[in-house]
Amino acid sequence: MASPKPVVVVTGIAGNLGSRVLPLLGDFSVLGVDMHPPQTDLPLQFERMDLGEESCTRVLYEMLRDTRPVALVHLAFVVDAVRAGVLDAERMWQINVAGTARVMEAITEVNRTTDFGIKQFIFPSSVSAYGPSLQSPATEESAMAAHTLPYAIHKKQCDEVVQQRSAALRGCSVYILRPHIFAGASVENYFLGAFRGTPGGKSPRAEKMRSESKRLPCVLPRGQQYLDNKIQFVHVDDMARLIAHILHRDPEPQRLTILNVAGRGDALTFGRCIELAQAKLLRVPGKWAMRLVLQYLWKRQISAIPPEALPYMTGEYIMNTDRLKGFLGGEYENVLRYTIADAFVDSFKTAASASQHAGAS
Repeated sequence: MASPKPVVVVTGIAGNLGSRVLPLLGDFSVLGVDMHPPQTDLPLQFERMDLGEESCTRVLYEMLRDTRPVALVHLAFVVDAVRAGVLDAERMWQINVAGTARVMEAITEVNRTTDFGIKQFIFPSSVSAYGPSLQSPATEESAMAAHTLPYAIHKKQCDEVVQQRSAALRGCSVYILRPHIFAGASVENYFLGAFRGTPGGKSPRAEKMRSESKRLPCVLPRGQQYLDNKIQFVHVDDMARLIAHILHRDPEPQRLTILNVAGRGDALTFGRCIELAQAKLLRVPGKWAMRLVLQYLWKRQISAIPPEALPYMTGEYIMNTDRLKGFLGGEYENVLRYTIADAFVDSFKTAASASQHAGAS
């Protein structure tokens, strides 16, 4: 009789990254946690849970105690407030930051009170935690200086929560992955929306523009430096492969492993991204004028890009990924299959359908 598969818990299973990870976990029995069930035919046990509620800590603890998982992958996070329908700042913080602390508290209690113990905890942080303007490529030891953009600030705060609480997990190997901007045909985020020209707002005008396949221009201040700023991407499928790879290998002997994650090869300039996206470029007098454009499109619910994203759209923040290469060794190119350029280009293979999807989600 075959032994039962080890259990892995994945929070945020209904999100884009969760849906890419799930097909790679055939060797595990997957318990997915989210506010809404994922659209999948793959075998899955699903538990509806709102990590923004304080009461979920006890519920999560009891679920972990009863299912005895070997690992937990924490993907639950509000990335885009408009698409997620979470426009209240406090509610967003409760889901993102407090929710991460609740997950870790539940794992801590399970590992303290049971004899099996959760062996791995994986949390995707973000390059945005380093801040929007770096003088040199960030290493994993670089200071985190996120500001202005709530998504980036929350990622920084979550990153700090995981670091501070990792020692309390008692025998659990903790992994903080700091990916650069996700790319791929299935991905929707601020940056891809800017290069795609997606009118991602909820207004009738935005909906009409999407139905007519109209694109917004890509807006940048005047000055060559803004076109020369470099940017990295990582394909969402490569990120999923990295998570699955970690789950399939033995836990690390050290308490905490932090890895910068970006696609293979050289970074792209903003100018090259605009060329590859075949986007219309609109130059404005300065950052102040670009902020006015972002505010106009945001307030009229035409664009889903918040004005607070401005520093991240006009700055440069590149990461050093040498530690990731050493971590993966001979598996590096098997896990990270896309170069940065290929990951970006793949985001436009189904640009029309991706734009329509943004309006429907």
